[in-house]
Amino acid sequence: MGARKRLAADKKKESKAITAIASLRNCPVSARKMRLVAGLVRGKEVNIALSILAHHPKEAAARLEKLLKSAISSWEQKNTDRSIENEKLIVREVKVDHAGMLKRIRPSPQGRANRIRKRSNHTTLIVDSVKTEA
Repeated sequence: MGARKRLAADKKKESKAITAIASLRNCPVSARKMRLVAGLVRGKEVNIALSILAHHPKEAAARLEKLLKSAISSWEQKNTDRSIENEKLIVREVKVDHAGMLKRIRPSPQGRANRIRKRSNHTTLIVDSVKTEA
């Protein structure tokens, strides 16, 4: 491996060490509803994001709070030599994508049938530590 490749690989490895990713698959909340809550915490500091999610009335907030706690735990596992109190953790990215749909039939007037689409989503949350000048 050349020197340039090695430096790039080391830089990439170092950036992965300070980043933790948590994902929630097939969450039974529509992506549109989850994006409303995800927009509230995107780019915020972790403690502020947790307090926002804890006091938000939507069901998606509880699921996102649990996912954020999982990402924080993953960050702690990766960085055993660092503490959360000394680091400034932020929610770097929240991606909400559509997942599969459960399709049901519901009877409607005059012998017709309407389709019910129960939507779900895939959510990916990335927590990152920011270098603070002390």
